[in-house]
Amino acid sequence: MNLAIANRQRTKKLNTRFLKQIVAALFAELKITEAELGIHLVGAKEMARVNLRFLQHEGSTDVITFDHKNSEFQNSNFKLKIQGELFICVDMAVKQAKEFQSSWQSEVVRYVVHGVLHLLGYDDLQPALRRRMKREENRLVRRLAKRFALAQLARPAKMAT
Repeated sequence: MNLAIANRQRTKKLNTRFLKQIVAALFAELKITEAELGIHLVGAKEMARVNLRFLQHEGSTDVITFDHKNSEFQNSNFKLKIQGELFICVDMAVKQAKEFQSSWQSEVVRYVVHGVLHLLGYDDLQPALRRRMKREENRLVRRLAKRFALAQLARPAKMAT
């Protein structure tokens, strides 16, 4: 298991160690036995640049998934594996948390779940597939929220001594 988290945004203080624990629990829940995953926590400007450069879409978005599996990695019948990168926009998590009356922390976790589901082959381009993916996303976010106090993703500011 190789999980790297890069926090390149300044909107919210974020406990990346705790996020790693949540992702490890997600992998266990999904029976992912091998993973190479990079998670980039970014602001809206960087997300807009990634969105334009790689997807030719204007503006920011919540999560972008890059699947890096090669055919050898993908064809193993013995273990469920993923290999990829997730770009997660914390600014969008804050915005959508207000819209959906949730917390920005649960939105960040939702984006991670969404991206990992894409890496497992879930698709959200057609309505029926989108509904299937959303049901699984909701189920996983609920399971993680029961196991972890997601509010702890907000890393407290260090106290001056």
